[in-house]
Amino acid sequence: MRYLPLLLLCAACAVQAQTPGQVVASGTVADEASKAAVLTRLREVYGADKVLDQITIGPVATPANWSNHVQKLITPGLKQVSRGQLKIDGTNVSVRGEVANEALRQRIASDFAGSLNPTYTVNNGLRVTANDQGVLDRTLANRIIEFESGQAVLTPSGKTILDEMSAAMLKMKGQKVEIIGHTDNVGLRASNQNLSQARAEAVRNYLSAKGVALDTLVASGQGPDRPVASNDTADGRARNRRIEFRMAQ
Repeated sequence: MRYLPLLLLCAACAVQAQTPGQVVASGTVADEASKAAVLTRLREVYGADKVLDQITIGPVATPANWSNHVQKLITPGLKQVSRGQLKIDGTNVSVRGEVANEALRQRIASDFAGSLNPTYTVNNGLRVTANDQGVLDRTLANRIIEFESGQAVLTPSGKTILDEMSAAMLKMKGQKVEIIGHTDNVGLRASNQNLSQARAEAVRNYLSAKGVALDTLVASGQGPDRPVASNDTADGRARNRRIEFRMAQ
């Protein structure tokens, strides 16, 4: 299973990712040295080509040796957290996301606590991956459901993926699924928001036509607000134009 780490380093340096193996680092740190230390460690763990730097320098206060403690938390173990978030806010550390089992959930938080001095507190918000979510993830298999350019019209390849998705959902016994549409940032934000909603609705309608109960499907559009790659390149924009499936809470 491939994991999608999301790391927030707050004084406030944030890292988020939804593309396999990628980390998008953003937010504010106190100085260039802290920024360089965080990015160096991220690149060591994930590879230089997987780290997207959006960190800025600003007037934020940090505890003594903050960057050293942050580096201790950026370990290969984070790769075992799916759709996660690690937030270091002063001496408060919180980790969220999905892991494969309870033992791993406890071990990650324990390793964090063991690497920090007693002034830090760790809040373990990790949860064991739901089986149905795993089914959705494996069915989508990191593929992009494609639409006609600028429209909410599915392409043949997009329909093929949804045929597989509908078969998987029919086995979920009425579990609710959220269908989330995303776009790149080209054009007006309002237009992108509307397009992402329309595409999510198109997917919902297609799945319903394949036999998935309509009342188990929730469509929402996030527009350009949750990119998984830089919008500065054609490849990045293509990856940002996507449909996401999440088990509804």
